[in-house]
Amino acid sequence: MNFRPTPLAFAFLALPAVLSCTAQGSHEPAPPADYEGKIALDIRDSEQDWGPYTPRRAPEGAPNVLFILYDDTGQAAWSPYGGRISMPTLDRLAASGVTYTQWHTTALCSPTRSTIMTGRNHHLNGMASITETSAGFPGASGRIPEQCASLANVLRDAGWSTFWLGKNHNVPETDVSPGASRSQWPLQQGFDRFYGFLGGETNQWYPDLVKDNDFIEPPATPEEGYHLSKDLADQAIRMLRNQQATNPSKPWYMWYCPGANHAPHHSPQEYIDKYKGKFDDGYEAYREWVLARMIERGVLPAGTALTPLNPMPEDEANAADSVRPWDSLNADEKRLFSRMAEVFAGFSEYTDAQIGRVIDYLEETGQLENTLVIYAADNGTSGEGSPNGSVNENKFFNGYPDELEENLKYLDTLGGPDTYNHFPTGWAAAFSTPYKMFKRYSQFAGGTCDPLVMSWPKGIRARGEMRHQYHHSVDIVPTILDVCGVEMPDVYRGVPQWPLSGVSMRYTFDAAPDDPTRKERQYYTMLGTRGIWADGWKAAALHAPLTGHGRFDEDVWELYHVDEDRSESRDLAQDHPGKLQELIAIWFEEAERNMVLPLDDRSATELLTNERPTAEPVRDWYLYYPGTEPVPESVAVNVRGRSYRILANVEIQEDDCSGVIFAHGSRFGGHTLFIKDRKLHYVYNFLGIRPEQKFVSKPLAPGKYTLGMEFEWEKKGDYGEGHGTCRLHVNDEVVDEGPMRTQIGKFTLSGDGLCVGYDSGDNVSQEYATPGTFTGGTIDFVGVSVEKVEYRDLEGEARRALLRQ
Repeated sequence: MNFRPTPLAFAFLALPAVLSCTAQGSHEPAPPADYEGKIALDIRDSEQDWGPYTPRRAPEGAPNVLFILYDDTGQAAWSPYGGRISMPTLDRLAASGVTYTQWHTTALCSPTRSTIMTGRNHHLNGMASITETSAGFPGASGRIPEQCASLANVLRDAGWSTFWLGKNHNVPETDVSPGASRSQWPLQQGFDRFYGFLGGETNQWYPDLVKDNDFIEPPATPEEGYHLSKDLADQAIRMLRNQQATNPSKPWYMWYCPGANHAPHHSPQEYIDKYKGKFDDGYEAYREWVLARMIERGVLPAGTALTPLNPMPEDEANAADSVRPWDSLNADEKRLFSRMAEVFAGFSEYTDAQIGRVIDYLEETGQLENTLVIYAADNGTSGEGSPNGSVNENKFFNGYPDELEENLKYLDTLGGPDTYNHFPTGWAAAFSTPYKMFKRYSQFAGGTCDPLVMSWPKGIRARGEMRHQYHHSVDIVPTILDVCGVEMPDVYRGVPQWPLSGVSMRYTFDAAPDDPTRKERQYYTMLGTRGIWADGWKAAALHAPLTGHGRFDEDVWELYHVDEDRSESRDLAQDHPGKLQELIAIWFEEAERNMVLPLDDRSATELLTNERPTAEPVRDWYLYYPGTEPVPESVAVNVRGRSYRILANVEIQEDDCSGVIFAHGSRFGGHTLFIKDRKLHYVYNFLGIRPEQKFVSKPLAPGKYTLGMEFEWEKKGDYGEGHGTCRLHVNDEVVDEGPMRTQIGKFTLSGDGLCVGYDSGDNVSQEYATPGTFTGGTIDFVGVSVEKVEYRDLEGEARRALLRQ
């Protein structure tokens, strides 16, 4: 059907439940139209028909589908493309299938993943950017509309078992909480089982896990050998074994999304050590080395040029994305930067080894022969580590710079539980060779041209071949449906569907490496960047993301003939002005068709801290109780950039009473109120920078107390951080006070929620170990206030809080 989405249609079609209820209310109940049984008074005179009530079976011989989707990795990182990072499992699959050299993504996590969920362009899915930056526009709502039925729903209805492992990042931020709607969670999007994390990233040693529809704690600790990559492989094999034990005739679809290679880059030490010294030549030398390897392997044609390390015009560039020339670094910086690349490589290979266990299981059980394995990455390598790298990526999202002296303290522990590390922009550029820029830059191939390998022993005759046809992540769903013999319905659950945005890639399985692509055009837009590809040509606007520049109507566009210039190194705008204008016009056509506008290039801090509607109205006073799950930051009290106070009604019943009263965040940023050595402590951990800001009382005797603290915000610092005075209270007495600084951005991009009576996941303060459960007393409640009034009588405040509740 030819149904074109518009904002008006978007709003109208958001009401199907109301309209259908009215319509259904006017009809009498009746058997299904295709019911062929006979219904009489006596069952003995009746004839059964199970047809309408029998679940569909998949077509005979239909394949399983295993889609492995890494994060934040350009082609030049991995061994099948000539990179220095060994990927034995991926090498094995590439040798038994085809490797794509011009497969593209949206340049960012949530948007790309949404295209693989539904087969529609990311703005049609409401995913203009990551879910944490949603806005009140049709293309940026952060909610996948009903007009975009998921691949999982369609396959499940057609007879497939469906599983999702690992990263999600397509649930609206305000829905990532125990009491919120689960309508956009994986199980409600068509998956029978889910085990992973809902946010954009997670600590690989202390992940924020969800199993099906419930938040859970990790099954082990790092000291016990836990790492999320291993856990995901264990869970994947367990799910498949269970499915085969009960329904071996059903094919299955598994979407397997490890946390790698998104920051934090966490790896077992033995895998880090495998790369010791392998990146000491630096990222500029690596670019030269890997380009030659990519040409030699046939990934790129001979003569492909290397693009500049800092290609953006100075007046348009984002300083946080600049690359420092390797020869400008001092010896300590080179040592640190090289180590960061070693950790990234170890993380990547370790995860590939765990995926290898899943592939081994499929081979051992005879399932691999008829399993289409897709192995890819969701966008270019990440440059969110700043020019200097970071031991705490959350500094990037708080707009706070890294300092070499601080980072060097963690040189020997990089990749372990004490760091939340991310390498510098130079490695992002190197692992995105030969293209310009990296993740977030949708106008350049450095942000969008990513690894993709497909292997299907039964269905792909080619072995170890390259495919150079131009394709995009929106082409994955049409490909899977084509291979499975299933069609995307025109109407799904009573809702007219928007057409698929992509085309099937199945024709490439038997094509020659250089056969023409069947794709005609693809627009790109992300965080203020934009580009358009059509028939082998590409136009790119010179606009950097997250700058706040605006002035989109003044953007300068460059023109590349990608069929002849794969690295987009030669600007032909002056030679072919007519072609450039033609492509710009096509971009605006696609923007209208896909509800792309408005463009948004605001800073990361502005985007992430923008207030959004929630199921609960924002208020000045919040009450939290012990015995509850962590409260995600998206729905917890917001103490950023303001004065606040915390109070707790606590009874100390024993002399050795200790533990966490209140905690929010992790060792990489957060605050916590706890009792240790009979003393009340309040610690504000500013972006993991030590020493911790600590306030301590004298010893407390058993008894009933109102314990708390207040922070009086006084001024903004050089990087937006808050400066003011903290006072620690026992009942009405100030027992400690002093200067304190607070974060302007979130404690974490996702996870590590607010807890009462314990600290989930990673500990906020080094003064205790998780979970730091409160013992030897009781906590009635904890109240947090952001009211703009003076600090009042705490005991009276506690009484009033109970009355309010």
